[in-house]
Amino acid sequence: MEPVVDLTDVTVRKGAATLLDRVSWQVAPSDRWVVIGPNGAGKTTLVQVCSTQLHPTSGQASLLGEELGAVDVFELRPRIGWTSAAVADRIPRGESVGDVVVSAAYGVIGRWREEYDDIDHQRARGLLHEVGAGHLTRRTFGTLSEGERKRVQIARALMTDPELLILDEPNAGLDLGGREDLVMTLSALAGDTQAPAMILVSHHVEEIPPDFTHVLMLRAGRVVAAGPMEATMTEENLAWTFGMPFVLRREAGRYSARRRIRRHV
Repeated sequence: MEPVVDLTDVTVRKGAATLLDRVSWQVAPSDRWVVIGPNGAGKTTLVQVCSTQLHPTSGQASLLGEELGAVDVFELRPRIGWTSAAVADRIPRGESVGDVVVSAAYGVIGRWREEYDDIDHQRARGLLHEVGAGHLTRRTFGTLSEGERKRVQIARALMTDPELLILDEPNAGLDLGGREDLVMTLSALAGDTQAPAMILVSHHVEEIPPDFTHVLMLRAGRVVAAGPMEATMTEENLAWTFGMPFVLRREAGRYSARRRIRRHV
């Protein structure tokens, strides 16, 4: 089966800085990937390439079977669901939650004069219910908590029935309760065989939902390790990724990590 993401030696430079350095990576339609690494590792740059927001400086990037640079990205973007702080900042605070989600059907942010079919509204309500936000339909986006906004953004990203769903740090800004609620929501979504391929960006192993299948570890724009979750998420790979030794634990499908302290005798 053709990969939904196929990167070969992708490099991204901005001025003198190299943000991604010869990254090669494939994502299959049934995969659920976590991209993890420290600040400045290149995680957001990577998903900007995968969401057609950024073209590589060199290398080849194919998304959903289409090569960047040889395809109209405006035709490709409706097939990719994307949530990020940048997208959230563009949503009008006075927009109703229902309209925030349904407007994605036309690829716009902020409803203007579009007319939507009943089936569009029904799908929007169904998606909001699926992510635990069905009761928010008539609220305005600006009145929501950070956790509620994240759920609404996920529903919006799913509105076009995408083939690839990209979640750029969805847990950022959430308190412990909000994080745990969202982790469980994402775990349920990942476990749905009808859900699209997924890429989740995070700084923390504690934010990795159960049912995510693979992990890509980045440091300074380079791939440290990539592969199936259980084989790749190791103390050694974490140490190389974050530049310090860790004690890594896994319980009930969830990871936790703390710095390993060497005791001097």
